[in-house]
Amino acid sequence: MYGLIGKMRATRGQRDAMMDLLLASTGAMPGCLSYIIATDPADADAIWVTEVWTDQASHKASLQLPEVQAAIAKARPIIAGFEFQVETRPVGGFGLPAVKTG
Repeated sequence: MYGLIGKMRATRGQRDAMMDLLLASTGAMPGCLSYIIATDPADADAIWVTEVWTDQASHKASLQLPEVQAAIAKARPIIAGFEFQVETRPVGGFGLPAVKTG
């Protein structure tokens, strides 16, 4: 599996609008096992996104989907920036299949 955890910042007062755009584009993304959007209780303009994919290629392919491209275009004016992103290798957990490590 392939995972990403990232923090993005909306322009002041646009966090909820940006979350709505992100949530609207997450319907059918082949290979996506989990896509969680969360607010940051300490930062009114920040959004945390946690993603789990079957593999890195599925994530990369999702960025070319028409609905994802449309969401990116709509969100671009209200994105203030990306502050943090890390790749992970999920090994399982509630709602995810277990993966043998080693």
